[in-house]
Amino acid sequence: MKQSLKLLAVILTLFCTVNVQAQGLLDQLNQEAPKTRDYTQATFKGLRVVSGQSIETVGKNNLVFLISHRFGRVSGSYQQFFGLDQAYMRLGLEYGVLRNLTVGVGRSTMQKTIDGFIKYRPISQQKGKYNIPLSVALFTSMAINTTPFTDLTRTNYNSSRLNYTFQILIARKFHEYFSLQLMPTLVHRNLVLTTRDKNDVFAVGAGARIKLTRSITLNGEYYYIIPGQIVSSVNGEKVRNSLQIGVDIETGGHVFQLHFCNTQGMVEKQFITEATGNWLKGEIQLGFNISRNFDFNHGAAKHTSKKKKEDKA
Repeated sequence: MKQSLKLLAVILTLFCTVNVQAQGLLDQLNQEAPKTRDYTQATFKGLRVVSGQSIETVGKNNLVFLISHRFGRVSGSYQQFFGLDQAYMRLGLEYGVLRNLTVGVGRSTMQKTIDGFIKYRPISQQKGKYNIPLSVALFTSMAINTTPFTDLTRTNYNSSRLNYTFQILIARKFHEYFSLQLMPTLVHRNLVLTTRDKNDVFAVGAGARIKLTRSITLNGEYYYIIPGQIVSSVNGEKVRNSLQIGVDIETGGHVFQLHFCNTQGMVEKQFITEATGNWLKGEIQLGFNISRNFDFNHGAAKHTSKKKKEDKA
Protein backbone atom coordinates (compact mmCIF):
# COMPACT_ATOMS: atom_id res chain seq x y z
CA MET A 1 0.00 0.00 0.00
CA LYS A 2 2.80 2.40 0.92
CA GLN A 3 4.62 1.58 -2.33
CA SER A 4 1.45 2.30 -4.34
CA LEU A 5 1.05 5.65 -2.60
CA LYS A 6 4.70 6.53 -3.28
CA LEU A 7 4.29 5.55 -6.96
CA LEU A 8 1.13 7.67 -7.19
CA ALA A 9 2.93 10.62 -5.59
CA VAL A 10 5.80 10.30 -8.08
CA ILE A 11 3.38 10.18 -11.03
CA LEU A 12 1.50 13.27 -9.78
CA THR A 13 4.76 15.15 -9.28
CA LEU A 14 5.95 14.31 -12.78
CA PHE A 15 2.58 15.27 -14.26
CA CYS A 16 2.59 18.66 -12.53
CA THR A 17 6.18 19.31 -13.56
CA VAL A 18 5.50 18.45 -17.22
CA ASN A 19 2.31 20.50 -17.20
CA VAL A 20 4.08 23.57 -15.81
CA GLN A 21 6.92 23.21 -18.31
CA ALA A 22 4.48 22.70 -21.20
CA GLN A 23 2.48 25.77 -20.19
CA GLY A 24 5.67 27.80 -19.96
CA LEU A 25 6.73 26.59 -23.40
CA LEU A 26 3.34 27.54 -24.87
CA ASP A 27 3.53 31.00 -23.32
CA GLN A 28 7.00 31.45 -24.77
CA LEU A 29 5.85 30.34 -28.22
CA ASN A 30 2.89 32.72 -28.09
CA GLN A 31 5.22 35.59 -27.26
CA GLU A 32 7.69 34.72 -30.01
CA ALA A 33 5.10 33.94 -32.71
CA PRO A 34 4.81 36.79 -35.23
CA LYS A 35 1.57 38.72 -35.22
CA THR A 36 -0.52 38.65 -38.38
CA ARG A 37 -1.15 41.75 -40.47
CA ASP A 38 -4.66 43.19 -40.31
CA TYR A 39 -4.99 45.34 -43.43
CA THR A 40 -7.63 48.06 -43.52
CA GLN A 41 -10.26 47.23 -46.12
CA ALA A 42 -12.44 49.51 -48.29
CA THR A 43 -10.99 52.93 -47.49
CA PHE A 44 -13.03 53.89 -50.56
CA LYS A 45 -15.67 51.81 -52.35
CA GLY A 46 -14.25 52.33 -55.82
CA LEU A 47 -11.01 52.93 -57.67
CA ARG A 48 -11.99 56.60 -58.04
CA VAL A 49 -12.98 59.09 -55.36
CA VAL A 50 -15.10 60.81 -57.99
CA SER A 51 -12.98 61.43 -61.10
CA GLY A 52 -9.60 61.32 -59.38
CA GLN A 53 -7.80 58.17 -58.30
CA SER A 54 -8.49 56.69 -54.87
CA ILE A 55 -6.00 54.79 -52.73
CA GLU A 56 -7.63 51.50 -53.76
CA THR A 57 -5.89 49.13 -56.16
CA VAL A 58 -7.27 46.25 -58.21
CA GLY A 59 -6.83 42.82 -56.60
CA LYS A 60 -4.10 40.57 -57.96
CA ASN A 61 -5.14 38.87 -61.22
CA ASN A 62 -8.35 40.90 -61.30
CA LEU A 63 -9.49 42.97 -64.27
CA VAL A 64 -11.81 45.97 -63.92
CA PHE A 65 -13.80 47.35 -66.85
CA LEU A 66 -14.66 51.01 -66.19
CA ILE A 67 -17.24 53.03 -68.14
CA SER A 68 -17.41 56.78 -67.48
CA HIS A 69 -19.81 59.40 -68.82
CA ARG A 70 -19.85 63.19 -68.45
CA PHE A 71 -22.77 65.19 -69.79
CA GLY A 72 -23.18 68.89 -70.56
CA ARG A 73 -24.23 71.50 -68.03
CA VAL A 74 -27.57 70.92 -66.37
CA SER A 75 -28.22 74.66 -66.75
CA GLY A 76 -28.61 74.10 -70.50
CA SER A 77 -31.99 74.56 -72.10
CA TYR A 78 -34.53 71.84 -72.79
CA GLN A 79 -33.33 71.87 -76.41
CA GLN A 80 -30.05 70.37 -75.15
CA PHE A 81 -32.02 68.06 -72.83
CA PHE A 82 -30.37 69.82 -69.86
CA GLY A 83 -26.92 68.72 -70.93
CA LEU A 84 -27.67 65.09 -71.72
CA ASP A 85 -27.17 65.73 -75.45
CA GLN A 86 -23.56 66.80 -74.86
CA ALA A 87 -21.97 63.61 -73.61
CA TYR A 88 -18.36 62.47 -73.43
CA MET A 89 -17.39 58.89 -72.64
CA ARG A 90 -14.29 57.05 -71.45
CA LEU A 91 -13.73 53.28 -71.58
CA GLY A 92 -10.98 51.86 -69.40
CA LEU A 93 -9.37 48.57 -68.41
CA GLU A 94 -7.43 48.22 -65.16
CA TYR A 95 -5.51 45.11 -64.15
CA GLY A 96 -4.05 44.06 -60.80
CA VAL A 97 -0.50 42.84 -61.45
CA LEU A 98 0.05 42.49 -57.69
CA ARG A 99 -2.09 43.16 -54.65
CA ASN A 100 -0.73 46.69 -54.52
CA LEU A 101 0.19 47.32 -58.17
CA THR A 102 -2.36 48.33 -60.82
CA VAL A 103 -1.87 49.22 -64.47
CA GLY A 104 -4.55 50.72 -66.67
CA VAL A 105 -5.37 52.07 -70.09
CA GLY A 106 -8.31 54.08 -71.40
CA ARG A 107 -9.73 55.99 -74.30
CA SER A 108 -11.87 59.11 -73.96
CA THR A 109 -13.98 60.80 -76.64
CA MET A 110 -13.02 64.20 -75.19
CA GLN A 111 -10.07 65.38 -77.29
CA LYS A 112 -9.87 61.76 -78.54
CA THR A 113 -7.55 61.06 -75.62
CA ILE A 114 -5.71 57.79 -75.03
CA ASP A 115 -4.21 57.40 -71.56
CA GLY A 116 -2.25 54.82 -69.59
CA PHE A 117 -1.24 54.76 -65.95
CA ILE A 118 0.52 52.89 -63.15
CA LYS A 119 -0.57 53.00 -59.50
CA TYR A 120 1.61 51.44 -56.80
CA ARG A 121 0.74 51.36 -53.10
CA PRO A 122 3.92 50.62 -51.08
CA ILE A 123 2.30 51.44 -47.71
CA SER A 124 -1.06 50.09 -46.54
CA GLN A 125 -2.92 51.08 -43.40
CA GLN A 126 -2.89 48.14 -41.01
CA LYS A 127 -2.87 46.84 -37.46
CA GLY A 128 -1.25 43.77 -35.93
CA LYS A 129 2.40 43.07 -36.67
CA TYR A 130 2.87 46.64 -37.86
CA ASN A 131 0.69 49.51 -36.75
CA ILE A 132 0.63 51.78 -39.81
CA PRO A 133 -1.93 54.62 -39.63
CA LEU A 134 -1.88 55.63 -43.30
CA SER A 135 -1.98 54.23 -46.81
CA VAL A 136 0.30 55.78 -49.43
CA ALA A 137 0.19 55.21 -53.19
CA LEU A 138 2.19 56.59 -56.09
CA PHE A 139 0.35 57.34 -59.33
CA THR A 140 1.69 58.35 -62.72
CA SER A 141 -0.06 58.59 -66.07
CA MET A 142 0.57 59.65 -69.64
CA ALA A 143 -2.13 60.86 -72.01
CA ILE A 144 -2.07 61.77 -75.68
CA ASN A 145 -4.52 64.02 -77.52
CA THR A 146 -5.17 62.45 -80.92
CA THR A 147 -7.35 65.16 -82.46
CA PRO A 148 -5.97 66.62 -85.73
CA PHE A 149 -3.83 69.75 -85.46
CA THR A 150 -5.87 72.87 -86.19
CA ASP A 151 -3.02 75.21 -87.16
CA LEU A 152 -1.34 73.71 -90.22
CA THR A 153 0.70 76.86 -90.98
CA ARG A 154 3.31 75.94 -88.40
CA THR A 155 5.42 72.88 -87.73
CA ASN A 156 3.49 70.52 -85.44
CA TYR A 157 5.17 67.85 -83.35
CA ASN A 158 3.53 64.71 -81.98
CA SER A 159 5.28 65.36 -78.66
CA SER A 160 3.05 68.43 -78.32
CA ARG A 161 0.11 66.08 -77.88
CA LEU A 162 1.50 64.52 -74.70
CA ASN A 163 0.89 65.37 -71.06
CA TYR A 164 1.85 63.66 -67.83
CA THR A 165 0.49 63.46 -64.29
CA PHE A 166 2.30 62.57 -61.07
CA GLN A 167 0.47 62.13 -57.76
CA ILE A 168 1.07 60.99 -54.21
CA LEU A 169 -2.12 59.60 -52.65
CA ILE A 170 -2.16 59.72 -48.84
CA ALA A 171 -5.27 58.25 -47.24
CA ARG A 172 -6.57 57.16 -43.85
CA LYS A 173 -9.74 55.37 -42.88
CA PHE A 174 -10.48 57.05 -39.56
CA HIS A 175 -13.66 55.10 -38.91
CA GLU A 176 -15.96 52.69 -40.66
CA TYR A 177 -17.99 55.75 -41.67
CA PHE A 178 -15.27 58.23 -42.68
CA SER A 179 -12.16 58.25 -44.88
CA LEU A 180 -9.93 61.13 -45.98
CA GLN A 181 -7.35 61.38 -48.77
CA LEU A 182 -4.81 64.06 -49.73
CA MET A 183 -3.44 64.26 -53.29
CA PRO A 184 -0.40 66.47 -54.02
CA THR A 185 -0.37 66.64 -57.83
CA LEU A 186 1.87 67.73 -60.69
CA VAL A 187 0.46 67.95 -64.22
CA HIS A 188 2.99 68.51 -67.00
CA ARG A 189 1.70 69.79 -70.35
CA ASN A 190 4.12 69.59 -73.25
CA LEU A 191 2.28 72.34 -75.13
CA VAL A 192 0.59 75.40 -73.60
CA LEU A 193 -1.27 78.24 -75.31
CA THR A 194 0.97 81.16 -74.31
CA THR A 195 4.38 81.79 -72.76
CA ARG A 196 2.61 83.03 -69.63
CA ASP A 197 1.09 79.60 -69.03
CA LYS A 198 3.22 77.15 -67.08
CA ASN A 199 3.98 73.74 -68.51
CA ASP A 200 4.13 72.34 -64.97
CA VAL A 201 0.95 72.88 -62.96
CA PHE A 202 1.01 72.12 -59.23
CA ALA A 203 -2.25 71.38 -57.42
CA VAL A 204 -3.29 70.06 -54.02
CA GLY A 205 -6.27 67.73 -53.95
CA ALA A 206 -8.41 66.43 -51.11
CA GLY A 207 -11.04 63.71 -51.18
CA ALA A 208 -13.40 62.31 -48.57
CA ARG A 209 -15.84 59.44 -48.14
CA ILE A 210 -18.80 59.29 -45.74
CA LYS A 211 -20.58 55.96 -45.36
CA LEU A 212 -24.36 56.34 -45.42
CA THR A 213 -25.40 52.67 -45.54
CA ARG A 214 -23.64 49.35 -46.04
CA SER A 215 -23.63 49.83 -49.82
CA ILE A 216 -23.93 53.63 -50.28
CA THR A 217 -21.31 56.32 -49.62
CA LEU A 218 -21.14 60.07 -50.19
CA ASN A 219 -17.89 61.17 -51.84
CA GLY A 220 -16.31 64.50 -52.68
CA GLU A 221 -13.03 65.79 -54.11
CA TYR A 222 -11.49 69.22 -54.63
CA TYR A 223 -8.31 70.30 -56.44
CA TYR A 224 -6.76 73.66 -55.59
CA ILE A 225 -4.45 75.01 -58.32
CA ILE A 226 -1.58 77.17 -57.11
CA PRO A 227 -2.38 80.66 -58.53
CA GLY A 228 -0.49 82.15 -61.47
CA GLN A 229 0.13 78.91 -63.37
CA ILE A 230 -2.77 78.98 -65.87
CA VAL A 231 -3.51 82.30 -67.53
CA SER A 232 -5.26 81.33 -70.76
CA SER A 233 -8.94 80.49 -70.87
CA VAL A 234 -10.44 77.19 -72.02
CA ASN A 235 -13.10 77.61 -74.70
CA GLY A 236 -13.38 81.27 -73.68
CA GLU A 237 -13.94 80.53 -69.98
CA LYS A 238 -11.74 81.03 -66.95
CA VAL A 239 -10.12 77.93 -65.47
CA ARG A 240 -11.42 77.16 -61.97
CA ASN A 241 -10.57 74.73 -59.23
CA SER A 242 -12.16 71.34 -59.75
CA LEU A 243 -14.99 70.46 -57.33
CA GLN A 244 -16.88 67.17 -57.64
CA ILE A 245 -19.47 65.52 -55.40
CA GLY A 246 -20.92 62.05 -55.88
CA VAL A 247 -22.62 58.99 -54.48
CA ASP A 248 -21.17 55.46 -54.68
CA ILE A 249 -23.58 52.53 -54.82
CA GLU A 250 -22.19 48.99 -54.58
CA THR A 251 -24.28 46.19 -56.08
CA GLY A 252 -22.53 42.83 -56.18
CA GLY A 253 -19.59 42.99 -58.57
CA HIS A 254 -20.56 46.50 -59.73
CA VAL A 255 -19.81 49.91 -58.22
CA PHE A 256 -22.05 52.65 -59.63
CA GLN A 257 -20.90 56.24 -59.05
CA LEU A 258 -23.31 59.11 -59.73
CA HIS A 259 -21.87 62.60 -59.38
CA PHE A 260 -22.01 66.32 -60.14
CA CYS A 261 -18.89 68.19 -61.25
CA ASN A 262 -17.73 71.42 -62.89
CA THR A 263 -15.79 69.72 -65.69
CA GLN A 264 -16.45 67.17 -68.40
CA GLY A 265 -12.90 65.81 -68.42
CA MET A 266 -12.12 62.29 -67.22
CA VAL A 267 -8.31 62.40 -67.54
CA GLU A 268 -6.23 64.21 -64.89
CA LYS A 269 -5.00 66.94 -67.23
CA GLN A 270 -8.60 67.69 -68.21
CA PHE A 271 -10.45 67.69 -64.90
CA ILE A 272 -7.62 69.30 -62.89
CA THR A 273 -6.30 72.00 -65.27
CA GLU A 274 -9.32 72.58 -67.54
CA ALA A 275 -12.33 72.81 -65.19
CA THR A 276 -14.37 75.92 -66.03
CA GLY A 277 -17.79 75.53 -64.39
CA ASN A 278 -18.93 77.89 -61.63
CA TRP A 279 -20.94 76.02 -59.01
CA LEU A 280 -22.51 79.26 -57.73
CA LYS A 281 -24.00 79.88 -61.19
CA GLY A 282 -25.22 76.31 -61.63
CA GLU A 283 -22.57 75.50 -64.23
CA ILE A 284 -22.29 71.85 -63.28
CA GLN A 285 -22.39 68.59 -65.18
CA LEU A 286 -23.99 65.26 -64.36
CA GLY A 287 -21.77 62.21 -64.70
CA PHE A 288 -21.40 58.60 -63.69
CA ASN A 289 -18.89 55.74 -63.51
CA ILE A 290 -19.75 52.04 -63.71
CA SER A 291 -17.13 49.43 -62.93
CA ARG A 292 -17.26 45.65 -63.28
CA ASN A 293 -14.68 43.37 -61.69
CA PHE A 294 -13.52 40.07 -63.24
CA ASP A 295 -11.57 37.71 -60.96
CA PHE A 296 -9.08 35.40 -62.71
CA ASN A 297 -7.78 33.79 -59.53
CA HIS A 298 -8.25 30.03 -59.17
CA GLY A 299 -10.16 28.69 -56.19
CA ALA A 300 -13.68 29.73 -55.28
CA ALA A 301 -12.93 29.46 -51.56
CA LYS A 302 -10.22 32.07 -51.77
CA HIS A 303 -12.50 34.44 -53.65
CA THR A 304 -15.35 33.88 -51.20
CA SER A 305 -13.08 34.55 -48.21
CA LYS A 306 -11.87 37.80 -49.76
CA LYS A 307 -15.43 38.87 -50.54
CA LYS A 308 -16.52 38.26 -46.95
CA LYS A 309 -13.71 40.47 -45.66
CA GLU A 310 -14.74 43.28 -48.02
CA ASP A 311 -18.39 42.97 -47.04
CA LYS A 312 -17.43 43.09 -43.39
CA ALA A 313 -15.48 46.30 -43.93
